[in-house]
Amino acid sequence: MENKEAFNALSEIRDMMAKSTKVLSLSGLSAVAIGSLALLAAYVAGRLLASDAISQYYKLKLLTAGAVALFVACALVVLLFAKRKAAKNNIPFQLDATSRKMLWYFFLPLVVGGFMCAALILQGHYGLTSSFMLVFYGLALVNMSGYTYSNVKYLGYAELLLGLVDCVSIQYALVFWSLGFGVFHIVYGIVFHFLYERKHAK
Repeated sequence: MENKEAFNALSEIRDMMAKSTKVLSLSGLSAVAIGSLALLAAYVAGRLLASDAISQYYKLKLLTAGAVALFVACALVVLLFAKRKAAKNNIPFQLDATSRKMLWYFFLPLVVGGFMCAALILQGHYGLTSSFMLVFYGLALVNMSGYTYSNVKYLGYAELLLGLVDCVSIQYALVFWSLGFGVFHIVYGIVFHFLYERKHAK
């Protein structure tokens, strides 16, 4: 009996430490939603690029505006799902030291990659843009994985690998972008939801 009580006490301490050093409010369903938005955006971008009625200059402006809108929409999706999960599981939803560290390690490579992509576009080198996006996004996920669920790094590794393959297959840039930001997110989100969130909800 004493051993069982000691084990339960250790388990509670471990859970408390995990909650204080990890951001556990990230949701698998938010990854599914992000992936779905990315696939929709890729479809619209493909139709836009194939159109002969719009000049290259306006295509670039529309794609840039769409990319910004997609980023904002995805950020809102993550926040809404995270807040919902935190409330459901009694997890603190606040910008504490751990959250700030996670955001820093996530956005550092993301912002650097964003500037490099912008530089490529301004110089007319569009072919490698999707590869840079995938590579730096993968680095961002691996970077932040120490402050949230560790399995996020596997999604990061997949994005990195896909981005490197994309470097030598630039004629399929939109396909690789759709796979990385769309399909990979959906698959990861579904697996994460059923292995972790739904399992713990029972």
